[in-house]
Amino acid sequence: MSTTHEGTRTHEAHEDITALLKLEDVVQLISPTGERQSSPGFDSWVDDVTTEQLADLYEDMVVVRRIDTEATALQRQGELGLWPPLLGQEAAQIGSARALRSDDFVFSSYRENGVAYCRGVNFTDLMRVWRGTAASGWNPYEVGMATPAVIIGAQTLHATGYALGCQFDGSDSVAIAYFGDGATSQGDVNEAMVFAASFQAPVVFFCQNNQWAISEPVGLQSKRHLSDRAPGFGIPSMRVDGNDVLAVMAATRIALDRARTGGGPTFIEAVTYRMGPHTTSDDPTRYRSASELDEWRAKDPITRLAALLESRGVFPDELGSRVNSKADAVARDMRAGCLSIAKPNPLSVFENVFAEPHSGLERQKSQYAAYLASFDSDPDASTQGDRS
Repeated sequence: MSTTHEGTRTHEAHEDITALLKLEDVVQLISPTGERQSSPGFDSWVDDVTTEQLADLYEDMVVVRRIDTEATALQRQGELGLWPPLLGQEAAQIGSARALRSDDFVFSSYRENGVAYCRGVNFTDLMRVWRGTAASGWNPYEVGMATPAVIIGAQTLHATGYALGCQFDGSDSVAIAYFGDGATSQGDVNEAMVFAASFQAPVVFFCQNNQWAISEPVGLQSKRHLSDRAPGFGIPSMRVDGNDVLAVMAATRIALDRARTGGGPTFIEAVTYRMGPHTTSDDPTRYRSASELDEWRAKDPITRLAALLESRGVFPDELGSRVNSKADAVARDMRAGCLSIAKPNPLSVFENVFAEPHSGLERQKSQYAAYLASFDSDPDASTQGDRS
């Protein structure tokens, strides 16, 4: 499904939208109970989204949630070393990713598995890094998305550099960087915004404010909205309900259109919530309350879109059955792909480190090869190898 929108707004119109944004704390087009809300300056950007396309967005979110729960189960069963859940953040990822063109380029953190799904990343490739069998999961140029950045905020620099390259080439492609609320306190993110603003780079900074940077609440690191930071760099910002797939899509379209027409960077704060742990090695019950979880569960992005579709008479059993069947099929394919991944040759870790031969690396490889060979001559080699 593609809901890319080619806008024709002028820079003056963008400035009008910026003024309208000041009237709303958080832009919302679908309420938590599924009512369609009106928002001046945003409605026109999603007027073309049909009810059928909303159903497709619903399918996307259900499938992505199933990918997430299946991957979490695989980790709990010892098939993955780690998994970063996105439970609760489906609308922020699907709404923004479906607004992109195929020639736009995504730079993400480690949680944007929903975006990866929209970009067409193979399910098996999605598992490789977390199964510990590869340093990189897929070919970025085949899907228009870089592999996840684990260093917090580093991808914003990459996105800004790529955007400057698009600008230099005379292309109207746009780079988008995804990051969390915690990353806004990192130097890389702030340095990226300095460069982007200085050179009017066609880049979108998309912050998923999921309320927690591991165990640190967003209110501890920022006394104002995160979207208030960007204007200090000369970058206009929007603050939208990140659990509202339609509001997220509208905001992303505005930002993309602004970038394509020479308006420079935009910062989007999508206010959402991480329903699960930071990663599968985290225990969120140690730092957040059950009542907080219940409060956000009532704002679930999938149930609110389902309510809207039901009010329009397009949520019969047939749609639910079709979507659930698709989610089940995806989960089966992903599990089968994960379990089929072959273990790599241990010495392959030294491949693709340097473009040219490197004596230091060759020495390390030789030493590691000798270490591995030592098990072959040991009668207990197989047992020792398992322990290592």
